[in-house]
Amino acid sequence: MNYKKYNKELFTFIENATCAFTGIKTIKNQLLENNFIELEENESWNLEKNKKYFITRNDSSLIAFQTGENESFNITCTHIDTPGFLIKPKNSIYEKNYLKVNVMPYGGLLNYSWLDEPLSIAGRVIYKKQNQLYKEIIDFKKTLLCIPSVAIHQNSNANSNLELNDQVDMIPILSLKEEKDPIKEMIKKELHLTKEEICDYDLFVYEKAIPEYFGLQEEMILAPRIDDLSCTFSALKGFLDAKKTKNINIFCTFNSEEIGSLTKEGADSSFLMDTLKRIAADLELDISILIRNSTILSADNTHATHPNHPGNSDINNEALLNGGIVISRDSTSTTDSITSSLFKEICHSAHVLYQDFVTKNDMTSGSTLSGINLRHVSIDSIDIGLGQLAMHGAKEIIGSKDSYSLYLAFKTFYEAQIIKEKDRITIKNLRK
Repeated sequence: MNYKKYNKELFTFIENATCAFTGIKTIKNQLLENNFIELEENESWNLEKNKKYFITRNDSSLIAFQTGENESFNITCTHIDTPGFLIKPKNSIYEKNYLKVNVMPYGGLLNYSWLDEPLSIAGRVIYKKQNQLYKEIIDFKKTLLCIPSVAIHQNSNANSNLELNDQVDMIPILSLKEEKDPIKEMIKKELHLTKEEICDYDLFVYEKAIPEYFGLQEEMILAPRIDDLSCTFSALKGFLDAKKTKNINIFCTFNSEEIGSLTKEGADSSFLMDTLKRIAADLELDISILIRNSTILSADNTHATHPNHPGNSDINNEALLNGGIVISRDSTSTTDSITSSLFKEICHSAHVLYQDFVTKNDMTSGSTLSGINLRHVSIDSIDIGLGQLAMHGAKEIIGSKDSYSLYLAFKTFYEAQIIKEKDRITIKNLRK
């Protein structure tokens, strides 16, 4: 496989993973196609060694694992949610011939980038049928909405001081016809419901544009939801493509990172630790020994050096597009010299580039998934990712080779046996 073939699969994943719910549904389908067994948290497990399993929580976070014989976990963590807009319960606004949908921001949006873009709707729907509640994951896929900008003639400050109010400027148009409850009617039509009652929903407005290359030699990718789907797909594919080993390999992708991870399925929940405990118990392994032998690769993107604002990056610890995998060395990251050295050995074996990154001192960086996870489970960890531009914009930019490099590193990590001793670390199964 080369990076162009890999990116074709990445583009398809981005088009299908339009919110956390559709993203998890997409991943579930891939796991089932690869003979993984779905487990339920509220049922007993009877795990066997050298088998493949996965569980979901709240339809929006997922942990998949392959049981082995070694007393260690090789874990990758990413997040599946992306910035967008969440549709409010009472959402119909009709005025001056425009039917608008009342929405609220989800995550820290780069507001102006969402203006005049093709938008659609996806998420989860709950409906009642014969006194039972059912759920469906839904994606309308077609362009339904748009948030119009104000013309330069009506806003003389548009090019100098563009202040956008979330409740005024960021409300999308749905129609030129008045409807009492258009969203519920759209849901019924899409799901072919007649007598069923729509009880509630978690619906997101997302960017409809498709991923594409740009640049003289197609060096870059322009796409929605690059943060963090580019890392999520590379981890998933590395997990699925890795040669079978004796490791207990684990793939995690969490919801709610963009809003602080404080949900029952977020990285700041007990989801990962609950799962590790159950794996250890079912396989009759000592959880304390497993944790001390284990390693987490936490993958989330960071800011590449901006072509027009290079001063926003550290003078010599910057991230460059197609410069390789970014190793975050911020003081708030979980990376230390041991995990950094270990990961660099993985990169050498995978024949991929890497770059050390530190945020400029007078700017802030976000929290990390592994940093949040470590509140609940203390495992050696490193923060990695890809350099990108236009983070949290409706469309974002990465180098066209970087996600493929991350995939190769993840695949190598999952195939490696990491042996931790008092004064040294041995990594077996690395390619020469």
